[in-house]
Amino acid sequence: MINLFYKLSPFKKPMVNVVLLFLLLVGNSVLTGLHAQPNLLTLKQAVQSAIQYDPWLTVNKHQQDSLESMSVATGTLPDPKISLGIANIAAETFDFDQEMMTQFKVGISQTMPRGDSLNIKKQQIKLLASEYPFQRENRKAQMTVMAGQLWLETYKAQQSIALIEKDRALFEQLADIAQASYASAIGKTRQQDIIRAQLELTRLDDRLTMLKQQKETNLQELSEWLNGSFVNRYSNGIGYSSITDPMTDYKHHAGKPSFMVDEALPVIKMLKEDLYLSEKSLRPEFLYQYFVTHPMVLAVDQRIKASDSGVKLAQQSYKPEWGFNASYGYRADDVLGRERADLFSIGVSFDIPLFTGNKQDKKVQSAISKSAAVKTKKWMTVRKLIASFETARVQLVRLTERQTLYQTRLLPQMHDQAEASLTAYTNDDGDFSEVIRSRIAVLNTAIDLLGINVERQKTIVQLNYFFMTEYEQIIASPKMADSKMTDSKIRVTHKLENNNE
Repeated sequence: MINLFYKLSPFKKPMVNVVLLFLLLVGNSVLTGLHAQPNLLTLKQAVQSAIQYDPWLTVNKHQQDSLESMSVATGTLPDPKISLGIANIAAETFDFDQEMMTQFKVGISQTMPRGDSLNIKKQQIKLLASEYPFQRENRKAQMTVMAGQLWLETYKAQQSIALIEKDRALFEQLADIAQASYASAIGKTRQQDIIRAQLELTRLDDRLTMLKQQKETNLQELSEWLNGSFVNRYSNGIGYSSITDPMTDYKHHAGKPSFMVDEALPVIKMLKEDLYLSEKSLRPEFLYQYFVTHPMVLAVDQRIKASDSGVKLAQQSYKPEWGFNASYGYRADDVLGRERADLFSIGVSFDIPLFTGNKQDKKVQSAISKSAAVKTKKWMTVRKLIASFETARVQLVRLTERQTLYQTRLLPQMHDQAEASLTAYTNDDGDFSEVIRSRIAVLNTAIDLLGINVERQKTIVQLNYFFMTEYEQIIASPKMADSKMTDSKIRVTHKLENNNE
């Protein structure tokens, strides 16, 4: 910046002192700002907090507990029924010992469900409950993508602000130089150059305001997941009592988040780099072998098993439902004092499925159709995953091309153009407006490259969602992702074996 000022200024030597004073003031302000810098929030911290305080996970766990308890209740025999009564008493006198058939009767009855329907229904509900852990794994992965992309959007706005604020001092310096050159009548500076420089400063201020709005909006959205507000209202001790708040330092003060995201763009491991950067579309059959172990698909698999149990349950309706009963009747002595024998009864009842065409057959047909619908939903889920993957893959390939283009050609060329226009102007062979345009072009190109880098990381996060076996892998660094991949493969194998059992 000193060289630029010295190169452009018509008062070269006297202005050096001014520049030094300017740098001294800036340096003091920077040192002062370092002490007031807010807490830095890393990508990993944002994701951990979003998952830790997600009430959806608590709701899902309660639903699973409800089904597991219901499976135990459903697998239990119906309660026996007790009956008490007086039978055959004389209607005229209500005398208990008048008639021989008058008796005080105590009975018990028990119904037995059809076939093996009790165990089948119990297993069906347990299978439905086994879907919920996979739903929670998928939810954690989705929350990782959501929080990660929101963090990256906040990072883009924050770093764009930093780039503009860094170059704003340069444009202010150019405006001062144009003013000084115009006032001294040295060089070819015109009044419209001064106005143009002021106009660009105003545009920069507008861009700063817009970017600050984006940053503050993203921070407010991100702050939703950075505290444990109302956790004690819905946790009921599930997973929260032993967890300390990692976001204690990232609370709100005066309605604003008291943090900013980390200044370094994290390097995220591509779990399947060869697939992500493939120029050719991949066959669905090839991708299916990867997506078959995705938590979203595994959850549907458990639902399919439960629907198959529903077919078996419907088939039990062809079998009779049995009922057993027994009763004891006490009789009083007759009017002459002679003892009467008490009575004991035992019986069995069952229904006969005669009209199967409109009842049992339709029940089985309904269960088969419901099972087929769930199986179709699995392929819908797989197709959706494949389509989403291909969309993100194409984006990553083109973003990588643009990143290379910007880094190797476009940005260096923009810098060369800016230097050339500056040199031409200092030699009275160029236009001041061209200097401004070239500097604006360099700034815009730098911001565009920042946007490409961030969009590329967001796309990698989205792609990792399709191939992760643990949600931590989605935003893991290269070394961490490799170690977690090995551990998670073992865990997934155990899960699948347990579910098959």
